[in-house]
Amino acid sequence: MSVIMSKLNNGSSGSGSCKSLSTRINGIFSHKKPKKSFLSSFPESKLTVALPGRELERVFRYFDEDGDGKISAAELCSCLHSVGEEISPAEAEAIVESSDSDGDGVLGYDDFVKLVDMEEEEDRETTIKEAFSAYELDGKGCITARSLRRGLQRLGEEKSVDECRVMIKRFDLNGDGVICFDEFKLMML
Repeated sequence: MSVIMSKLNNGSSGSGSCKSLSTRINGIFSHKKPKKSFLSSFPESKLTVALPGRELERVFRYFDEDGDGKISAAELCSCLHSVGEEISPAEAEAIVESSDSDGDGVLGYDDFVKLVDMEEEEDRETTIKEAFSAYELDGKGCITARSLRRGLQRLGEEKSVDECRVMIKRFDLNGDGVICFDEFKLMML
């Protein structure tokens, strides 16, 4: 399944698109605002915000062109094409097959929700790793007060090392004076 999703995440052949399925779906109906944190000045720290339940139902109904309560590979392909996203019929079939929990060859609403949620989580994790690496500059696998200061300086924000220590202390769950990836991830969510 990861091969299928990576194909979709890297765009179908000839499209050059790097958008994941959830990004494509989210972009159809919503204009999301990024979640804010004390590191919100970092542009890559934007996190995907899940579609509310009713909005996701609306998207599902949009994809369910024949109104049978299921999304076929042809419907998935057709709807993405209608909004300018390229996906081959074979890719659509592979996505449906990999996400179809009851083996009927189509996506029910629950399958669709799980597919979108899985894609959003993968996107979120990648974004958080990129943001973490922008502040983890010492090669220690954690954000220190000095590396945070340097990262903020690159963004044009001047903070002293002591101010950075205070910022770190607010999110340092284990009290070791640095932010590890797991602490950073919790802070960003």
